[in-house]
Amino acid sequence: MMNIMRFKGLPILQQLHIEEQLLRTSSDNWCIINDGTCDPTIVMGVSGKPAELLEIESVLRDQVPVIRRFTGGGTVIVDCGTIFVTFICNKEAVSDLQPYPRPIMSWSGLLYSKVFQGIGDFHLRENDYVFGNHKFGGNAQSITKSRWIHHTSFLWDFDVRNMSYLKLPKRAPAYRFARGHLDFICRMKDYMPRSTFIDKTVEAASTQFSLRSFELEEIETLSETESNPSTRLLSAEELEADVIAGR
Repeated sequence: MMNIMRFKGLPILQQLHIEEQLLRTSSDNWCIINDGTCDPTIVMGVSGKPAELLEIESVLRDQVPVIRRFTGGGTVIVDCGTIFVTFICNKEAVSDLQPYPRPIMSWSGLLYSKVFQGIGDFHLRENDYVFGNHKFGGNAQSITKSRWIHHTSFLWDFDVRNMSYLKLPKRAPAYRFARGHLDFICRMKDYMPRSTFIDKTVEAASTQFSLRSFELEEIETLSETESNPSTRLLSAEELEADVIAGR
């Protein structure tokens, strides 16, 4: 059994707080689909360093929010053109799946191969979802003693101007070939309609789980355990201090 929640335009900080709560306090399996987030927001992995990853002067000038999430992975800027899909599962939820990053990544690649069957040249390349050698889906994970989360930001569309807030990462997949952001990524909208992708993702999940629709209001009754999320907004002072410390 898997509970599924579908949102449209849920703020990404709220979504990440929900995901962290469900990972740590729920014993159910979950699929969360959020069709876009309201305002352009930068989301960094748990160990990301702003001075190495962001053009901080521009970020501060334009007051772009920066979030440090609770999972690993790289840095993305998300907005209304991003579609988010998250799976949160108990370790025994998927038969014969070893709860380690590579097996979970491989499982997700097989699931999305059903979604993109016959569309573009889809495959899992290193830790990215790509059409050919152009990335359109970035992934992050966290694995606890008894559960794991795998969440993805899909670039259905993006604003070229927003990419200027991100520096070229020092560590990048080999297939990137030192390409800049705009030469490295592509838009899903050039391959399939937005609603079709979401419907096909739900359909693919239903081939492995019995899905039950769940409403946001029901989460409050899940557990008496107080959730204290580690995902948070970084302050302007923290961003500035990181630049100074890196000099």
